[in-house]
Amino acid sequence: MNKSQYARLLAEIKQRVRRAQTGAMLAVNAGLIRLYWEIGALIDERQKKEGWGSAVIPRLARDLHNELPEEKGFSERNIKRMLAFYREYPHLEFVPQAVAQNDSALEVPQPVALFPAEIVLSLPWGHHAELMSKVKEPAIRHWYMRAAIENGWSRSILVMQIETAAHRRLGSSASNFALRLPSPDSDLVQQTLKDPYLFDFLTLEAGFHERELETGLIEHLEKFLLELGQGFAFVGRQYRLDVGEQDFYIDLLFYHLKLRCFVVIDLKRGDFRPEYAGKMNFYCSVVDDRLRHEADKPTIGLILCQQPNRVLAEYALRGVDKPIGVSSYELTRALPAELQTSLPSIEQIERELEGGDAL
Repeated sequence: MNKSQYARLLAEIKQRVRRAQTGAMLAVNAGLIRLYWEIGALIDERQKKEGWGSAVIPRLARDLHNELPEEKGFSERNIKRMLAFYREYPHLEFVPQAVAQNDSALEVPQPVALFPAEIVLSLPWGHHAELMSKVKEPAIRHWYMRAAIENGWSRSILVMQIETAAHRRLGSSASNFALRLPSPDSDLVQQTLKDPYLFDFLTLEAGFHERELETGLIEHLEKFLLELGQGFAFVGRQYRLDVGEQDFYIDLLFYHLKLRCFVVIDLKRGDFRPEYAGKMNFYCSVVDDRLRHEADKPTIGLILCQQPNRVLAEYALRGVDKPIGVSSYELTRALPAELQTSLPSIEQIERELEGGDAL
């Protein structure tokens, strides 16, 4: 056996071991989630049949701790979560229903479950705790469940995505994708981009330059990639293009592993201007000609500015050939409306200060 053959054998064994480890972890997690659901179902059933109140849960927590001291996860708080978990998803079916043996029996059509068991079982318990407490709307919770599984979000990342309303921002950018890309590619690209992007990990003073924004994003590349979303691979900053004996520089160049295309990002300070579309169209054309491989899909352009005027953007993008999107970015996360109304205005603060001086 030569070295290359041995290397392939070693790589295949390592891959199989890791696959088995991942499968084992998923199986353990699924078993735990199912156990918690069943415990919640038992408590719910006893409370309904026997008329037990909430006092049974503290007692269960104490007795389980005494009877099974080696088992963790049966605190009063967690048992309450198990009951809430069952009541959130009372109709989960972990085993497919048996087919009726009587041929004459009519099959009753079953409604499609919003929360299929395979999705619920795929998420860790900590994720479920956050979803139950922070996302009440079933359809929106289902969106975050799928996104967490597809993107491999940790618990902290899931919380961050919920707090920044990721479900509202995806697919909101102004674009010409429907005009320039075939379906379903146009829909997939549209759902990949956000509006706005939140760069609250940056500390930039008012009046910053575009180069400062670019430098900050590269210095915090991991957080920037997280905000962009899954699939973005960084290619270069100030990527040089030599065209017609002149040098041009792309602010940021990425390759999207899922979309299978290059993504050109142009950073702008201030409002969107129609001429930005023409410049981005030029960049995408050169990247398609110089960098794109035969198997790659058309290069996508993304113009990021502080205040994109959607009407201007839609008119500007309508006349260009390349697929381009326009999104905004924010350097500070907007406060919820209820907090905004509770904060004093500048005028109120000034009046308070003037009154204090008079005293």
